[in-house]
Amino acid sequence: MAVTGSEERPPWAPPVLRGERLEAGLRTLELQVRRRLDGLLQGNHLGLVPGPGSEPGEARPYQPGDDVRRMDWAVTARTTVAHIRETVADRELETWLAVDLSASLDFGTALCEKRDLVVSAVAAIAYLTRGGGNRLGAVVSNGAETLRIPARGGQAHARSLLRKIAELPRAGEGTRGDFGAVIEQLRRPPRRRGLVVVVSDFLGATDWERSLRALSARHELIGVEVLDPRDVDLPEVGTIVLADPESGKQREVRTSALLRREFAAAARAHRDEVARALRSSGAAHLTLRTDSDWIADTVRFVVARKRRWSGGAA
Repeated sequence: MAVTGSEERPPWAPPVLRGERLEAGLRTLELQVRRRLDGLLQGNHLGLVPGPGSEPGEARPYQPGDDVRRMDWAVTARTTVAHIRETVADRELETWLAVDLSASLDFGTALCEKRDLVVSAVAAIAYLTRGGGNRLGAVVSNGAETLRIPARGGQAHARSLLRKIAELPRAGEGTRGDFGAVIEQLRRPPRRRGLVVVVSDFLGATDWERSLRALSARHELIGVEVLDPRDVDLPEVGTIVLADPESGKQREVRTSALLRREFAAAARAHRDEVARALRSSGAAHLTLRTDSDWIADTVRFVVARKRRWSGGAA
């Protein structure tokens, strides 16, 4: 694992969340999420789940089938186009996280390990689903052990949840994770309707698709895919040793132009298969990378969802 030095790290880079730097990193992460999400979203967003409510929201053009009782006559008169007024959901939301911290996440060649980016993504989700009596719970697995965190509300619980996820020990080499089994734990026992967010690099077989599709009958779904540049292409560095951390197998290869093309094509095909599996499961798809501004990517995702709910262009 090679991560860029701190002197070269841009301000949006996820903090290092390991060892003696854990507490400072968690404080930095909270400040990053609060300041940048508030600043970029400007306090004007619907969160991650749509739904009817009593608080007035944005106006949008009328579409056949809309309730005429929600007609906004002031906007209609001003624009000469029929508009209705959306409402903001005011119900309590229960969010469950299925978090993958298997050995393939203990890797990073850019600004952080994928593991750090997973914790950062969880922090953003906690922030976007906060308040109003909302609750947040999680099932976290490193392949060797599974951590279950009951759904509760409040800022103190969210901070405790983040710390527990960040402190989960790394699995030993050769430990293979079963993310499908982690997702399956969110089905039994059945939980109240809400939001389910699965966070993983989704490397390996897509045998989790069936479990995720079964959850879509009761829940809104979001899949957060965490990637490193070396997951999608190989550098031109001559002879290297490739290792599978979940099986312990290693292989020495020469990074020829042909091998790099074949690797990139295989990685692209797998990414397409992951996107197809998430789409067929009814899950929205957010991709975060260790070499890009993950908070800006999250904001674009939230804004796109908001536009779809309000009938605007994605």
